[in-house]
Amino acid sequence: MQPAPLPSRSARAARLRPEGALLAVAVLLSGCSGGLQPPARLAFAPGTPPAALHQGQRLSPEGSTASPVIADLAARRSILPPDGAFARIAAATHAAAPQVEAAELGLARLRAEAAARNGWPTITPSLSLDGIAGLTARLLLDQPLLDNGRRAAERARARAELDLAAVTLSTRQNARAFDAIALYLDAERARHQATIAETASTRLAEFHRIVTARIAGGLSDRTEEQIIAQTMAEMQATLAADHQARTQALADLAVQTGSNMAETLSGLDPLPPLPPADALAILRQQAEGTRRLAEAWIARAGALPGLSATATATDDAITPGLALGGVTLGLGSPATLAAAAATPDLVARQTQEARRAALRARTEAEGRIATLRIRQAQGAEVLRQTRANLDLYAEQYRIGRRSLTDLTAQTAAAARLERDQAALAYDIARLELEIARDAGLLLDGARL
Repeated sequence: MQPAPLPSRSARAARLRPEGALLAVAVLLSGCSGGLQPPARLAFAPGTPPAALHQGQRLSPEGSTASPVIADLAARRSILPPDGAFARIAAATHAAAPQVEAAELGLARLRAEAAARNGWPTITPSLSLDGIAGLTARLLLDQPLLDNGRRAAERARARAELDLAAVTLSTRQNARAFDAIALYLDAERARHQATIAETASTRLAEFHRIVTARIAGGLSDRTEEQIIAQTMAEMQATLAADHQARTQALADLAVQTGSNMAETLSGLDPLPPLPPADALAILRQQAEGTRRLAEAWIARAGALPGLSATATATDDAITPGLALGGVTLGLGSPATLAAAAATPDLVARQTQEARRAALRARTEAEGRIATLRIRQAQGAEVLRQTRANLDLYAEQYRIGRRSLTDLTAQTAAAARLERDQAALAYDIARLELEIARDAGLLLDGARL
């Protein structure tokens, strides 16, 4: 029996024409849906210019991926005085940040845009070798008719991940701004306290000069000189520590801001009352809860049967059909459905706990601020009396009723009290900034 002759080259070419046409259609459809992109553009949306991509990395409350969470974050305004030192440091820190979170937000927005189109049919091109004679091309079309909410849950999960990326962006940028301003507060406190220590050191040095002259004249002994010298050395060590603290804080701040601008700034900026706004921790928990609910619904859909309309297109015909599937049955399926049903209650409890924790943190911070303000008012009165006593000691020393060691001890005590009193203002400012940081109010949301 003679073997069948192989088809001629022209016959094979004629046979490949329908498959080639189908393959061309598949390639075109793939290109329209974003496939077969050049390697240089794979990280971006098809045809997306750099400016539009950069816009996608910001908290834009408009567009197909808009959400109440993003709109809330974008509407928040900084409470820092616009021309103050705090605002300038926050702006410089934001400009010098690597913007990793912004890039993550852009990717989350692209994923959300992709998920928003998951309701359309999917087309899968297939090209297979059919024996020795040639290739067979197929187009497989699938349109779910009953998916038990899977596609809607996938869209909800993508939107929740976008909200979570937006909250992460606001949280970390506000945290960076707070860290930079906190370094500025450390530098300013060290400068303020150094001024006090320097004044006291100058006065103690004068006392030491007096007692040295008295020893040389035989009017005093070494005991008094040793006490004054020790007190003066302690104050000078405090002054050196203040200078070192300021230098270190400014160096760390220069790394944060990318410049030495803080060296030209001074003083504290008064902050206005905070507007009512949910803490960022609450928004984060809400986004995580939405994502958890969506994932539970996806798991539930996987345990239930689904129905899809299908069509297979070849060179000969188009074959429609229905496919029953999408279900993964097992001994754990009832538990999977029960877990999905219990997820909303868990999410509600977690959100309530996050709200309570945020309220408790703010209440504690406000209570500490109130306590520090009371200490500040009381300390101001004590400091006034201490300075009056110091003037009295100096007058009594001049008339011989007080010793130089008494005046030295009173001078050192007054300096320590004044240093502690000066630190309270910076502690209050730090707590106020912490509350603003937790609420995402150190930077304008629209500029993130």
